Amino acid sequence: MPRRAAKTRETPLPHSAPGPREAPAGPAAVATTPANPYRRLFAVPGARAFTLGNLIARLPAGMFSVSSVVMIAGAYGSYALAGAVSAAGLVAGALTAPWIARLVDRHGQARVAVPATVWAVLGQLTLLLCAHAQAPAWALFAATTASATAPNTGGMSRARWAHLLRDDPDARHTANAFEQAVDELCFMLGPVLAAFLCSALFPEAGTLAAATLFLTGVLLFAAQRATEPPIAPRTTAGSPLRAPGMPALLAVFLATGAVFGSMEVVTLAYVDSPVAGPILALQATGSCAAGLVYGHARRSAGLASCLAAMAVLMTLPLLAALSGSLLLLAGALLAAGTATAPTMVTGMTLVQRLTPAAQLNEGMTLAVTALLGGIALGSASGGWLADHAPATTYGYLIPPLAAATALLVRSMTQARRSSNDHRACAHMG
Repeated sequence: MPRRAAKTRETPLPHSAPGPREAPAGPAAVATTPANPYRRLFAVPGARAFTLGNLIARLPAGMFSVSSVVMIAGAYGSYALAGAVSAAGLVAGALTAPWIARLVDRHGQARVAVPATVWAVLGQLTLLLCAHAQAPAWALFAATTASATAPNTGGMSRARWAHLLRDDPDARHTANAFEQAVDELCFMLGPVLAAFLCSALFPEAGTLAAATLFLTGVLLFAAQRATEPPIAPRTTAGSPLRAPGMPALLAVFLATGAVFGSMEVVTLAYVDSPVAGPILALQATGSCAAGLVYGHARRSAGLASCLAAMAVLMTLPLLAALSGSLLLLAGALLAAGTATAPTMVTGMTLVQRLTPAAQLNEGMTLAVTALLGGIALGSASGGWLADHAPATTYGYLIPPLAAATALLVRSMTQARRSSNDHRACAHMG
């Protein structure tokens, strides 16, 4: 896959914070640089402030879906309707996210993220009122579609790191690993918090809390103007989809998403008890821990190596399910999760290399959209196999097969690139 050097801003705005390599050189500067890569990361001026706001804004990502399902199912007595409304919101968000990200690239994070978030929160509150009043089903679909303007907060945070650490590849690697660990943490804690609020207080409590946290977090994040990337000059390159190697990389993200979606649904169907949630959380725990360790490393692995490790480790839940032991399944999911974060970190790093600086948010959002599409595909296929196969255990075949598909796509891309390079060399000779 061709590597494209990231474009640096020719004239940084006055409020742009300097990267860590811009610090004064000399023994005094070296002596004050923390040895721990994460301490170095948060020694960057303004990093802690925008990270805190972004963390608050990202926690609701794991809350909205669970909250809406509980809220709608409780009001209408139909999980089918609740699931359909949740799926409609996911599809609408996948369609609008690249458009919102393009506006962020063109006009700046604060100018776009704040009004987009306000509109999304109003949509969620409208959905809450419709469910409480038991409005017609079409009103639920309209409200959840209206809330699809939520910006990609994780992508905006990664874009800030990419700008602040543009001259420090090692620190960018640590930042990407940290961001992936945050993703796993939010999707691990969000559903638990939402379920607790809906059951302990009232059915609408989860949605109300998620909307409040989302708006508060985005406002805090957008207020940190010193670390906001300056608006890059407009590019005539068109969509990041046209970047060489990007379509194949998005296909890898699509197949990887199928790993996650199928694993979740099949595990819920296989366990079929209240302990399914905690068992699934172990996969996110393994990924979160692996992400932090991977970020501590000075060097990163290749994407093909990460996908190969994922294809192997995703066979462990299948073997554990065949044994019939939930304890073994829990351990297998914990081990399988360790392949997730390194794969996602490496993939996102490649997206940043392939995407022009003026389209960084849009490029990363396209990757997330492909991932969400894969999750939906994996959920549907995993659920169908769990219902129609001779045994639910057969559903655990999908994650390793999907990981192997992602590895095949990546390997074919690398082989094609090597072949093209060889032909170019032969032609020049």
